[in-house]
Amino acid sequence: MACAAKLCYSNANSVDDLMSGLTYDKVAAFIQRLADLGHGSAFEHASFTFAIEGVSRALLAQLTRHRIASYSVQSQRYVSMEEFGVVEPPAILEDDYLSEIFSRGLEATANTYNDLRDLLIDKYVEEGMDKGAAEKKANEDARYILPNAATTRLILTMNARSLLHFFSLRGCNRAQWEIRNLAEKMLELVYPIAPSLFAKAGPNCVAEGRCHEGSMSCGKAAEIADKYADIKS
Repeated sequence: MACAAKLCYSNANSVDDLMSGLTYDKVAAFIQRLADLGHGSAFEHASFTFAIEGVSRALLAQLTRHRIASYSVQSQRYVSMEEFGVVEPPAILEDDYLSEIFSRGLEATANTYNDLRDLLIDKYVEEGMDKGAAEKKANEDARYILPNAATTRLILTMNARSLLHFFSLRGCNRAQWEIRNLAEKMLELVYPIAPSLFAKAGPNCVAEGRCHEGSMSCGKAAEIADKYADIKS
Protein backbone atom coordinates (compact mmCIF):
# COMPACT_ATOMS: atom_id res chain seq x y z
CA MET A 1 0.00 0.00 0.00
CA ALA A 2 2.79 2.41 0.91
CA CYS A 3 4.57 1.45 -2.32
CA ALA A 4 1.43 2.25 -4.34
CA ALA A 5 1.17 5.65 -2.69
CA LYS A 6 4.87 6.42 -3.20
CA LEU A 7 4.47 5.62 -6.89
CA CYS A 8 2.12 8.58 -7.27
CA TYR A 9 4.82 11.01 -6.15
CA SER A 10 8.04 9.32 -7.23
CA ASN A 11 10.15 9.37 -10.39
CA ALA A 12 11.89 6.11 -9.41
CA ASN A 13 12.90 3.84 -12.27
CA SER A 14 11.16 0.71 -10.99
CA VAL A 15 8.82 -0.69 -8.38
CA ASP A 16 11.83 -2.38 -6.78
CA ASP A 17 13.31 1.07 -6.23
CA LEU A 18 10.08 2.17 -4.55
CA MET A 19 10.18 -0.84 -2.23
CA SER A 20 13.75 -0.28 -1.14
CA GLY A 21 14.15 1.22 2.30
CA LEU A 22 10.50 0.76 3.29
CA THR A 23 11.01 -0.14 6.95
CA TYR A 24 8.08 -0.65 9.31
CA ASP A 25 8.62 2.77 10.90
CA LYS A 26 8.85 4.52 7.55
CA VAL A 27 5.71 2.80 6.29
CA ALA A 28 3.81 3.76 9.47
CA ALA A 29 4.89 7.39 9.14
CA PHE A 30 3.99 7.44 5.46
CA ILE A 31 0.55 5.97 6.12
CA GLN A 32 -0.03 8.62 8.80
CA ARG A 33 0.91 11.32 6.29
CA LEU A 34 -1.48 9.86 3.71
CA ALA A 35 -4.29 9.83 6.26
CA ASP A 36 -3.60 13.45 7.21
CA LEU A 37 -3.61 14.45 3.53
CA GLY A 38 -6.82 12.51 2.83
CA HIS A 39 -5.13 10.42 0.13
CA GLY A 40 -7.57 7.54 0.52
CA SER A 41 -7.09 5.72 -2.78
CA ALA A 42 -3.86 4.11 -1.57
CA PHE A 43 -5.78 2.48 1.29
CA GLU A 44 -7.78 0.49 -1.26
CA HIS A 45 -4.75 -1.73 -1.94
CA ALA A 46 -5.08 -3.40 1.48
CA SER A 47 -8.06 -5.70 2.01
CA PHE A 48 -9.37 -7.81 4.87
CA THR A 49 -11.66 -10.85 4.86
CA PHE A 50 -13.99 -11.78 7.73
CA ALA A 51 -16.03 -14.90 8.48
CA ILE A 52 -19.23 -13.73 10.18
CA GLU A 53 -21.92 -15.97 11.65
CA GLY A 54 -24.79 -15.81 14.09
CA VAL A 55 -25.95 -12.42 12.82
CA SER A 56 -29.48 -11.56 11.78
CA ARG A 57 -30.90 -10.96 8.33
CA ALA A 58 -31.78 -7.49 9.65
CA LEU A 59 -28.06 -6.84 10.06
CA LEU A 60 -27.32 -8.28 6.61
CA ALA A 61 -29.71 -5.77 5.02
CA GLN A 62 -27.76 -2.92 6.63
CA LEU A 63 -24.35 -4.44 5.91
CA THR A 64 -24.92 -4.79 2.17
CA ARG A 65 -25.56 -1.05 1.90
CA HIS A 66 -21.78 -0.79 2.09
CA ARG A 67 -21.29 -1.40 -1.61
CA ILE A 68 -17.49 -1.37 -1.93
CA ALA A 69 -17.19 -4.88 -0.54
CA SER A 70 -17.58 -8.52 -1.55
CA TYR A 71 -20.19 -10.76 0.08
CA SER A 72 -20.80 -14.51 0.02
CA VAL A 73 -23.94 -15.27 2.02
CA GLN A 74 -25.59 -18.52 3.09
CA SER A 75 -28.53 -19.13 0.75
CA GLN A 76 -32.07 -19.61 2.03
CA ARG A 77 -32.92 -21.14 -1.34
CA TYR A 78 -30.44 -24.01 -1.22
CA VAL A 79 -30.25 -24.42 2.56
CA SER A 80 -33.31 -25.56 4.50
CA MET A 81 -34.25 -23.29 7.41
CA GLU A 82 -36.23 -25.97 9.27
CA GLU A 83 -34.27 -25.17 12.44
CA PHE A 84 -33.14 -21.57 11.99
CA GLY A 85 -31.35 -19.66 14.73
CA VAL A 86 -32.44 -16.19 15.81
CA VAL A 87 -31.01 -12.96 17.18
CA GLU A 88 -33.09 -11.47 20.00
CA PRO A 89 -32.66 -7.73 20.63
CA PRO A 90 -31.32 -6.97 24.14
CA ALA A 91 -34.31 -4.77 24.99
CA ILE A 92 -36.57 -7.78 24.42
CA LEU A 93 -34.22 -10.38 25.91
CA GLU A 94 -33.92 -8.55 29.24
CA ASP A 95 -37.70 -8.37 29.70
CA ASP A 96 -39.32 -11.75 30.43
CA TYR A 97 -42.75 -10.73 29.16
CA LEU A 98 -41.44 -9.26 25.90
CA SER A 99 -39.16 -12.24 25.42
CA GLU A 100 -42.10 -14.61 25.83
CA ILE A 101 -44.08 -12.75 23.15
CA PHE A 102 -41.03 -12.79 20.87
CA SER A 103 -40.56 -16.53 21.37
CA ARG A 104 -44.22 -17.28 20.67
CA GLY A 105 -44.04 -15.35 17.42
CA LEU A 106 -40.89 -17.17 16.35
CA GLU A 107 -42.38 -20.55 17.21
CA ALA A 108 -45.46 -19.79 15.11
CA THR A 109 -43.26 -18.64 12.23
CA ALA A 110 -41.07 -21.75 12.41
CA ASN A 111 -44.12 -24.01 12.39
CA THR A 112 -45.60 -22.12 9.44
CA TYR A 113 -42.32 -22.34 7.51
CA ASN A 114 -42.05 -26.09 8.07
CA ASP A 115 -45.71 -26.69 7.13
CA LEU A 116 -45.36 -24.61 3.97
CA ARG A 117 -42.11 -26.32 3.02
CA ASP A 118 -43.55 -29.83 3.47
CA LEU A 119 -46.72 -29.01 1.52
CA LEU A 120 -44.75 -27.32 -1.26
CA ILE A 121 -42.44 -30.32 -1.62
CA ASP A 122 -45.49 -32.56 -2.06
CA LYS A 123 -47.00 -30.11 -4.54
CA TYR A 124 -43.87 -29.91 -6.71
CA VAL A 125 -43.32 -33.68 -6.65
CA GLU A 126 -46.92 -34.18 -7.79
CA GLU A 127 -46.23 -31.74 -10.62
CA GLY A 128 -43.37 -33.94 -11.82
CA MET A 129 -40.25 -32.56 -10.10
CA ASP A 130 -37.73 -34.95 -8.60
CA LYS A 131 -37.41 -34.80 -4.80
CA GLY A 132 -34.17 -32.80 -4.75
CA ALA A 133 -35.44 -30.11 -7.10
CA ALA A 134 -38.76 -29.98 -5.23
CA GLU A 135 -36.97 -29.38 -1.92
CA LYS A 136 -34.94 -26.50 -3.37
CA LYS A 137 -38.06 -24.96 -4.92
CA ALA A 138 -39.93 -25.34 -1.61
CA ASN A 139 -37.08 -23.64 0.27
CA GLU A 140 -37.24 -20.80 -2.23
CA ASP A 141 -40.94 -20.16 -1.68
CA ALA A 142 -41.31 -20.99 2.03
CA ARG A 143 -38.48 -18.60 2.99
CA TYR A 144 -40.78 -15.61 2.44
CA ILE A 145 -42.26 -16.26 5.87
CA LEU A 146 -38.88 -16.16 7.66
CA PRO A 147 -38.25 -13.24 10.07
CA ASN A 148 -35.50 -10.63 10.05
CA ALA A 149 -34.37 -12.23 13.32
CA ALA A 150 -33.30 -15.41 11.47
CA THR A 151 -29.55 -15.88 11.62
CA THR A 152 -27.21 -16.17 8.67
CA ARG A 153 -23.50 -16.53 7.98
CA LEU A 154 -21.31 -14.86 5.41
CA ILE A 155 -17.81 -14.14 4.21
CA LEU A 156 -17.08 -10.42 3.83
CA THR A 157 -14.10 -8.73 2.18
CA MET A 158 -13.51 -4.97 2.39
CA ASN A 159 -10.54 -2.81 1.53
CA ALA A 160 -9.07 -0.59 4.23
CA ARG A 161 -10.66 2.58 2.86
CA SER A 162 -14.12 1.01 2.93
CA LEU A 163 -13.46 -0.38 6.40
CA LEU A 164 -12.55 3.06 7.74
CA HIS A 165 -15.80 4.44 6.30
CA PHE A 166 -17.70 1.47 7.77
CA PHE A 167 -16.19 2.09 11.21
CA SER A 168 -16.99 5.80 11.04
CA LEU A 169 -20.69 5.13 10.42
CA ARG A 170 -21.36 1.88 12.26
CA GLY A 171 -19.20 2.60 15.31
CA CYS A 172 -21.39 5.60 16.13
CA ASN A 173 -23.71 5.35 19.14
CA ARG A 174 -26.59 6.13 16.80
CA ALA A 175 -25.90 3.00 14.73
CA GLN A 176 -28.18 0.02 15.36
CA TRP A 177 -26.81 -2.10 18.22
CA GLU A 178 -26.10 -5.30 16.29
CA ILE A 179 -24.09 -3.77 13.47
CA ARG A 180 -22.29 -1.51 15.97
CA ASN A 181 -21.20 -4.60 17.92
CA LEU A 182 -20.01 -6.17 14.67
CA ALA A 183 -18.02 -3.07 13.69
CA GLU A 184 -16.29 -3.01 17.07
CA LYS A 185 -15.40 -6.71 16.81
CA MET A 186 -14.05 -6.25 13.29
CA LEU A 187 -11.86 -3.37 14.46
CA GLU A 188 -10.57 -5.49 17.35
CA LEU A 189 -9.43 -8.04 14.75
CA VAL A 190 -7.81 -5.75 12.18
CA TYR A 191 -6.14 -3.22 14.48
CA PRO A 192 -3.41 -5.58 15.77
CA ILE A 193 -2.66 -6.61 12.17
CA ALA A 194 -2.36 -3.06 10.80
CA PRO A 195 -2.26 -0.54 13.66
CA SER A 196 -0.92 2.27 11.47
CA LEU A 197 -3.81 1.82 9.02
CA PHE A 198 -6.47 1.90 11.72
CA ALA A 199 -4.90 4.29 14.22
CA LYS A 200 -7.79 6.74 13.83
CA ALA A 201 -10.49 4.18 13.07
CA GLY A 202 -13.83 4.65 14.77
CA PRO A 203 -16.86 6.94 14.70
CA ASN A 204 -16.27 10.51 13.55
CA CYS A 205 -15.96 11.80 17.11
CA VAL A 206 -12.92 9.51 17.43
CA ALA A 207 -11.54 9.66 13.89
CA GLU A 208 -11.94 13.42 13.40
CA GLY A 209 -12.53 14.69 16.92
CA ARG A 210 -15.99 16.01 16.01
CA CYS A 211 -19.48 14.57 15.73
CA HIS A 212 -21.41 14.77 12.45
CA GLU A 213 -24.81 14.10 14.01
CA GLY A 214 -25.63 17.69 14.97
CA SER A 215 -28.61 17.90 17.32
CA MET A 216 -28.89 14.10 17.22
CA SER A 217 -25.46 13.66 18.85
CA CYS A 218 -25.35 11.29 21.82
CA GLY A 219 -23.11 13.77 23.67
CA LYS A 220 -20.77 11.01 24.88
CA ALA A 221 -17.65 11.75 22.83
CA ALA A 222 -15.25 11.38 25.77
CA GLU A 223 -16.80 8.07 26.81
CA ILE A 224 -16.61 6.74 23.24
CA ALA A 225 -12.99 7.87 22.89
CA ASP A 226 -12.12 5.84 25.99
CA LYS A 227 -13.99 2.85 24.61
CA TYR A 228 -12.05 2.94 21.34
CA ALA A 229 -8.78 3.40 23.19
CA ASP A 230 -9.57 0.12 24.95
CA ILE A 231 -10.44 -1.58 21.65
CA LYS A 232 -7.04 -0.57 20.24
CA SER A 233 -5.04 -1.36 23.36
